[in-house]
Amino acid sequence: MKVISIRRLRLLFIILLILFGIVYFLQAKWFWRVFYPWPYKQDMIEVAVDSGVDPFLLAAVTKVESGFDPHARSSAGAVGLMQVMPDTANWVSQQIGFDDFHADLLYQPEVNLLIGCWYLSDLLNEFDGNITAALAAYNAGRGNVGTWLRSGQWNGTKRDLKNIPFPETREYVKSVLRNYEIYQYLYE
Repeated sequence: MKVISIRRLRLLFIILLILFGIVYFLQAKWFWRVFYPWPYKQDMIEVAVDSGVDPFLLAAVTKVESGFDPHARSSAGAVGLMQVMPDTANWVSQQIGFDDFHADLLYQPEVNLLIGCWYLSDLLNEFDGNITAALAAYNAGRGNVGTWLRSGQWNGTKRDLKNIPFPETREYVKSVLRNYEIYQYLYE
């Protein structure tokens, strides 16, 4: 009988040790940072601070847009880390006085972050700091979001995401907001 009790105690101890290990890993920020890395962190912080954008929001947008791949290109033609459309980038470059800009520069992380962050900042200003509306506009275009808000189709809030007419934009906003919370938690 003693042998069975000792075996049971050992098994119980091993199970408790495994459970403790699982809980420890799930609570450890360093563990989750493996799944939520922050490449280009210093570059992002610099352009975010200069543009008045929360660096954690910039990290979340970049993770969702490209997975931090500076060579990413969408089927629609969006390019680089922040998946900036060349026409949008041309417009932004005129606004910020980037005279030597050409679309190939969007593959350079520093340029893509500068253009994308400035554009995100512009959207945040247009929508009075409403992150949810600015993210929807980053994905679906400011014209579409303006129309939805004016018509009452969507009220611009996180609670009302179900009323965003474009399913892709709805999921995009949810994903960025979720990643935003995670980046705040892991890197604050």
